[in-house]
Amino acid sequence: MAATGMRPRSLPRRVARRLLETLGLRTPDTSRDVDYAAWAARVEPRAGELQRLAARAARGGPLISVVMPVYNPDMTHLREAVASVQAQAYPHWQLCLCNDASTDPAVAPFLDALAAAEPRVRLQHRLHNGGIGLASADAAALADGEFLALLDQDDRLPAWALAFVARALADRPDTDLLYTDEDKFDDSGRRHSPHFKPAFNPELLAAINYVGHLLVVRRSLYVAVDGFRGGFDGAQDYDLVLRCTAAITPDRIAHLPAVLYHWRAHAGSTARDAGRKPYAQAAGVAALTAIHGAADATVAEGPLPTSYRVVRPRANPPPRVTVMIPTRDGGAHLQKCLDSLLGRTAYPRMELLILDNQSRDPRTLRLLERAGRREGVQVLAYDHPFNYSAINNFGARHAQGEVLVLLNDDIVVRGNDWLDQMLAALMLPGVGVVGAKLHYPDGRVQHGGVVLGIGGVAGHAHKYFPRRHAGYFGRLALPQAVSAVTGACLMVRRETYEALGGLDEQHLAVAFNDVDFCLRVRERGLRCVWTPYAELTHLESASRGDDETGERHRRFQREAVYMKRRWASELREDPFYSPYLTLRREDFSLGETPPGYLSRLTAGAR
Repeated sequence: MAATGMRPRSLPRRVARRLLETLGLRTPDTSRDVDYAAWAARVEPRAGELQRLAARAARGGPLISVVMPVYNPDMTHLREAVASVQAQAYPHWQLCLCNDASTDPAVAPFLDALAAAEPRVRLQHRLHNGGIGLASADAAALADGEFLALLDQDDRLPAWALAFVARALADRPDTDLLYTDEDKFDDSGRRHSPHFKPAFNPELLAAINYVGHLLVVRRSLYVAVDGFRGGFDGAQDYDLVLRCTAAITPDRIAHLPAVLYHWRAHAGSTARDAGRKPYAQAAGVAALTAIHGAADATVAEGPLPTSYRVVRPRANPPPRVTVMIPTRDGGAHLQKCLDSLLGRTAYPRMELLILDNQSRDPRTLRLLERAGRREGVQVLAYDHPFNYSAINNFGARHAQGEVLVLLNDDIVVRGNDWLDQMLAALMLPGVGVVGAKLHYPDGRVQHGGVVLGIGGVAGHAHKYFPRRHAGYFGRLALPQAVSAVTGACLMVRRETYEALGGLDEQHLAVAFNDVDFCLRVRERGLRCVWTPYAELTHLESASRGDDETGERHRRFQREAVYMKRRWASELREDPFYSPYLTLRREDFSLGETPPGYLSRLTAGAR
C-alpha cells in the first residue's frame, strides 16, 4: 500500500517482489522476527519497576489462589514452579497443592516442609491417585481466594504475573475469566515460541484450546459450573474453560496481552509435542460434545493435534442463497468462475446474479448471453461508472435470496461444499459475516482473514503462506472470529446487509468497502468469522487492475484517508491480533512493541 521507489538499474521493489512470488521463490519468512529474548528483556519490568509494583500491590487487592495438582514431578521442576509463586511481587496469593498419591518418596516430605514454612500454602495428600482432573478439583477446594489461577507443576510464572493480573481485574472489575499470553522455555532456560493471543474468540475456542495459560477464573464462577471433574484428563482445563465461557457473557471475559506464563518444553511434554498425549484429543472431543453436541451436530478431531471440528448439517429447508458477481469484460476468468460455480457447487438453492458493468468485449458479451439463458442465472446491466459498492448494492436490491454472497468474477470454486461450509458458520448465533480461505493459482494463501492496521488500514492474514501451512499457532487451519474478511468472497444475511445500507458507495467506491462493512457489522454486536473449510482460488485484482498508479492510486489514497478517519480507534488495535505482532507484514511475526504498551499495566505503581 505504500509508494515504492526505483533502485538504479533494477526493477521496482513491487515488481521484483511480485515476480519472485509468481515464480514461487518467496515464502513466508518468520526468521525476520525481532529476537524474542532481546525483545522480552527490553519490554518486561525491571527490578525497579517490580519494587514499585510490589509497593502498590501491598496496598490491597483480591486474594488469588494458585491451584497446582502434583504427581511424581521432576523435583527440580517442582521447586522452580513453587519458587516462581513465592517470588511474586503481588503478595496476596495462596498456593493450593494437591499431591495425587505420588509414588516418588521425595514428593510428600518436600510438600510437607513447604506447607510448614509458608503460611500461604494449603496442602492435601490424596490416598489414591485420581488423575489430574480430580487432583485439580481437590487443590481448588482448598482455595480461599476470590480468584483461582492455574499453574502446572513444572511451569513458571514471571515475578510480575499476579500483579499484572490484579491490575487488570481492578481495571475491569466485572471480569469472571481472564487469560494471558504465554511462551515456552527449554531445559537450558531459553524462552521461545511466544503465543500472543486474540481477544475472546468463540469460533477459535471451539476448534482448539487457544486460551491455554495463564488462566484465571473467579471462584464463584468455578463453583457455579461445578469446577474440575474426572474423565477429562489431558483436556481438564479445556473442559473448564468451555463450561465457564458458556455460562457468562463475552464482556465478562478478558484477555490480558502480556506473557505471564512460561510453559516448560521438555521431553514428554505437550509443550514440545502436542501429540504425545493422544488421550487428550479424545478428552477434548468429549468436552466439546458436552457443550456443542446435539442431535444436529457432531464433534470430530480437527486438522491439527488437539484441535477439533464441530460439524453441523445443512439447514432444512436450506435458505436460498444469491451469489452476486460484478464483472466488466471478464472474459476468460469470468468463464472459469461460472463454470466452477455451476459445475461444482452442490448447494441446491443457489441463485446467480451477474452484474454487468458496461462490458464491451465480444467474448464476454457472448458469455453473458449464454449464461443468462441458464436456469437460476440472471444477468443485470449496471450502466454507470465503475463503483464496486454501488454495483453490489444494485445487485442486492434485485436478489431473491435470504443470504447474499459477494463474489469477484476472478474466483474459482475448489470444492463442491464451499457454500455449505460458509452457511454453517453464518447460521451460528451472533455471526453476521463469513469469509472463505482464498488461494493464489499456485496454491499459496491469498486471504486468511483481515488484520486491521497492517499497511495503515488493513491487510490479509498469512498472505503468501503455503497452502497447507498451519499458520500462527494453527490460525490458518482453524475457523475463528476476525475483524473483517475480504469482499472477494463474503457471505451475509440479506437482512443484515439491508439494515446497514449495504456497502459505502459514497466514500469507498473501490477499496476497503469490505473492511468498512465488516466493522459496521461488528458495531451491531455481530461477529465476522473466517473459515478454512471453504477454499477457493482468487486471481487477485484481475477485474480492476493495479491500484498503484495514476488516478486509481489517488482514489485509493483518498479511500485510505477516509478509513483512517472513520475507524481511527479500531485500526490502532485489532482485538483479534496482538499489539506485539508486526503491522509491516502479514505473517504474524514479532514486531516492535508499541511504546509504553506494557507500562499501562505498571502505571500507578510509581
